[in-house]
Amino acid sequence: MSGIIITCALTGSIHTPSMSPHLPINGADIARQGIEAARAGASILHLHARDPLSGRPSAALEHFNGFVPALAQETDAVLNLSTGGSAVMSLDERLAAPLAIAPEMASLNMGTMNFALYPMLGKDRDWLHDWEKPFLENTNDLVFKNTPRDIACILSKLGQERGARFEFECYDLSHLYMLRHFADRGLVQPPYFIQFVFGVLGGMGPDPENLSHMVRIADKLFGGDYLFSVLAAGRFQMPLITMAAAMGGHVRVGLEDSLTIARGQLARSNAEQVVKIREIVERLGRVVMTPDQLRATLGLKGAGGINA
Repeated sequence: MSGIIITCALTGSIHTPSMSPHLPINGADIARQGIEAARAGASILHLHARDPLSGRPSAALEHFNGFVPALAQETDAVLNLSTGGSAVMSLDERLAAPLAIAPEMASLNMGTMNFALYPMLGKDRDWLHDWEKPFLENTNDLVFKNTPRDIACILSKLGQERGARFEFECYDLSHLYMLRHFADRGLVQPPYFIQFVFGVLGGMGPDPENLSHMVRIADKLFGGDYLFSVLAAGRFQMPLITMAAAMGGHVRVGLEDSLTIARGQLARSNAEQVVKIREIVERLGRVVMTPDQLRATLGLKGAGGINA
């Protein structure tokens, strides 16, 4: 099999500080955990920012600048900035930092969808901040907006004007057809790096059958012009990404996707998850791809092209 890409999503915008003391919140902790994850074998670092005082998801450039320069200086990992931010942010808010930093890669959600996090309230806990519980409660009426116009805007401003390539996040089958639509319009070029997302309420369930079907449809739509990676939420993380690795796909770990390293056991860091999946994929006979190999595979512009 070909080399395998390990992505690590360091903090995200879904989990709240009360859920784990190991979730990195401030710039120094995000930078430290990102450096550790890169040294452990992650060739892509997927990045969100947070307000360092409240732990709330943030799109502010100043908060991204709290860790992006350190990651650019201390690692050779590909820095992949979120354009999703948080579902409660406007498109302009979500794009402010990526447009300023002009990263090598950026994530792009391929459709508008329900994004329900309120099931996380099922576990009793002491809340550290007054925003956390209402934030989760209100997701029973939350729509993540990414219309075709929004997608075209991101592809134009961040891709065509700033040279970023994309991790196309597909939460459902329809998102593959939306990607095909933009490929047919000439707004994206192969190879397409497609991230199948499982386990978010509002998107695909984390069923092995869904992964097999997504691969079949992607083969139909994109032939040999794509690479697929898999992320799965919570306890489904390791089983589903192991299946992806065995199928020749790529994998994503990180505290954005799951706070645990084993059933009922919190992961102490992002690097701990990277180490675990690296051991699994190497036992499957896969060789972990270096950042420079990844850059060559995806045709990235190189680390020297970002503003960090």
